[in-house]
Amino acid sequence: MAASSTSPSRWRTSTSEATLSPTSTAPFPSLDPGNPPNLYRWRGSRPRCGCSASSCLLITNSSGSTLELDLEHYVVPAPSSIAGALYAANLAETPRSLLGTGDFSKIDASTGGSYGTSRAGDCSNSCKDMDAVVSDPCKLLSVPGFDSKSVGTFSPVPKQESQKGLFVDRGVGSPRLIKSAGAGIFTFDRKLDCETKKGMPAAAGAVAAAAIADQMLGPKEDSRLAIVLVGLPARGKTFTAAKLTRYLRWLGHETKHFNVGKYRRLKLGTNQTADFFRGDNPEGMEARNEVAALAMDDMISWMQEGGQVGIFDATNSTKSRRNMLMKMAEGKCKIIFLETICNDAHVIERNIRLKIQQSPDYAEEPDFEAGMQDFKERLANYEKVYEPVEEGSYVKMIDMASGQGGQIQVNNIGGYLPGRIVFFLVNTHLTPRPILLTRHGESRDNVRGRIGGDAVLSEAGELYSKKLAEFVEKKLKSERTASIWTSTLQRTILTASPIVGFPKIQWRALEEINAGVCDGMTYEEIKKNMPEEYESRKKDKLRYRYPRGESYLDVIQRLEPVLIELERQRAPVVIISHQAVLRALYAYFADRPLQEIPHIEVPLHTIIEIQMGVTGVQEKRYKLMD
Repeated sequence: MAASSTSPSRWRTSTSEATLSPTSTAPFPSLDPGNPPNLYRWRGSRPRCGCSASSCLLITNSSGSTLELDLEHYVVPAPSSIAGALYAANLAETPRSLLGTGDFSKIDASTGGSYGTSRAGDCSNSCKDMDAVVSDPCKLLSVPGFDSKSVGTFSPVPKQESQKGLFVDRGVGSPRLIKSAGAGIFTFDRKLDCETKKGMPAAAGAVAAAAIADQMLGPKEDSRLAIVLVGLPARGKTFTAAKLTRYLRWLGHETKHFNVGKYRRLKLGTNQTADFFRGDNPEGMEARNEVAALAMDDMISWMQEGGQVGIFDATNSTKSRRNMLMKMAEGKCKIIFLETICNDAHVIERNIRLKIQQSPDYAEEPDFEAGMQDFKERLANYEKVYEPVEEGSYVKMIDMASGQGGQIQVNNIGGYLPGRIVFFLVNTHLTPRPILLTRHGESRDNVRGRIGGDAVLSEAGELYSKKLAEFVEKKLKSERTASIWTSTLQRTILTASPIVGFPKIQWRALEEINAGVCDGMTYEEIKKNMPEEYESRKKDKLRYRYPRGESYLDVIQRLEPVLIELERQRAPVVIISHQAVLRALYAYFADRPLQEIPHIEVPLHTIIEIQMGVTGVQEKRYKLMD
């Protein structure tokens, strides 16, 4: 634990021999202002003080004595928005069929629930999600997506002659679309009634456009999608379900995670031994099928009330169980089976140990080894009756946990959203690595209160760039494969410039939200000269689009390739970007609702460290300057 900023115990004299090079002459806040130190990089062997060289900053004062500062000094409390190492199944949907309630309420994820959706009869929220316009009805547009009729075969969806160019405008005040009864296309109607709008997908930007096109081409029930997990215990099903749920929510799709184990524990308790899971135990089989049916019924009911994608998380290891689920879903939603297969004994052993440590099934078992033995017996019982998926539409993930190799098999998968899901799964893995998020150093436009622009750094921003370089070089000293990502605007490039030893990549997608005609203005000037725009933004910052600019939903849309690349990376990444962009990226990792994104606090001169690994997502914050 770091000491307070005024405690002399943080400072240790070092006589280690090393080569030093000055990087800043700025006074350190906790020292005497009249005797400012110089900040140095450590270039020698490990300090004799016993600290890790990768976590120490070296400071010397004017008298020549050498002092070292632990990076933990910079740690500040992080908001409790990321679940961290909590058991993922506990964050799944709270079973309403077992709690005597007929509605999915907005339950805080920290208590084991998830954010709900408006009911089918209430369009006050959902109607705002459906705004769309036609750009040029005379131009034809091919539909994004793919159609797969055999394992691993992809082919473009054929263009429909009757299909007009469509894109969705989620900006405030946009005209809306209705579907023509005969031609199968959309036309303008500003008096669109609520019943028509309920059928359109609530997704962001181009995602919504493709979803509309997919809805036009596919069966009606395809607008509701059930991803049914299949696999033996300790194969990463719940982790995969939670991650996929987070991704789809971030894209704007109403998605919920239904974990059958959570239903079982609520209905039957947590004291079932391995015998309960035997294939020749009729009482156990009946009880497990009953809770699976309850979870499936809840998921279907939620879809009928407006939900779009349900993630059904259970072993579902026999054809009879899967046939039961398909019969329940018939005519109500489309099922895609997602089977996770792992043949790596090391990964399985690690997952079993995590299961014993985290699962409520073993919370009351004081003997870890006894819990391990019971779980392995449970696993053996499942293995005896396990039947791989060969029916219906399915995706098989085979040895994909490490992100190094593996295989994905796809059968009978078609449509935009299933295609995005497959693409996401192809690029995910469980390799632990940190992602560091930080805004650029303070710019001259920040000082003047002006939005947008391409200003250079202020004096404070230049100081932060040097401190950031020190931090990155110490924090990632042993991670030579790490990379630095910036936008193409000079305030992020200048912030990254003092960092040496790592490749730097510029992304146009990481540029700040486009303020359009408001670029370079202060909010007071917007309020005075454009009062209607100011009020529109104030009412709905998520969907508000600056004139000739962007909305937060547009930012999410253009950030999807960045997010996929982040998921694909196995080395640390430092992202130096802008407030709106980092709000959107942070919301993905923290699984924050879309409505909260414009209000997430991302302060200047602060580093947000996101640690991704097998236990979930954890967060740590470092404040380098006030």
